[in-house]
Amino acid sequence: MTEHPRPSDSSAPGVPASRYDPLYVAFVAYFNRERDYFECHEVMEQLWLEEARDPLYQGLLQVAVGLYHHRNGNIDGGVKLLAAAVRKLEGHPPVTLGIRLDKLLADAKSHLAGLERHAEEPFPFRDLDIDIVDPALSEAVDAFVPGEEEEAHR
Repeated sequence: MTEHPRPSDSSAPGVPASRYDPLYVAFVAYFNRERDYFECHEVMEQLWLEEARDPLYQGLLQVAVGLYHHRNGNIDGGVKLLAAAVRKLEGHPPVTLGIRLDKLLADAKSHLAGLERHAEEPFPFRDLDIDIVDPALSEAVDAFVPGEEEEAHR
């Protein structure tokens, strides 16, 4: 298994890209570039299982699945998954795993609030972005080729 920053690691700039698990890199690329929240789920679930079901990874996974449900018209599913994600992502450092987790958390809360009011005021789907602060992670995400995460992960 490829070494990657632990959830408590702030992943300051300069951390070698090889420190990020290829599945994590794939998750960020599918989330930001491809907007493929189903694939986000696939790769992050595998990493989550490998990492002893770490709640941080599960929270990231649930943000993607919440967006997937909303995009497909499943408002209740979106509310359920985003609410669970918020609970799991709260309390982590603002910058975690090379990303602005605080911004993603704030965006997930805002999206959740919109979905919770959806019956009274329809809330159109919108993509969220993961702000990458570690240049090494950004470089790895830029170099990511969809479908190659399994090969790189071995």
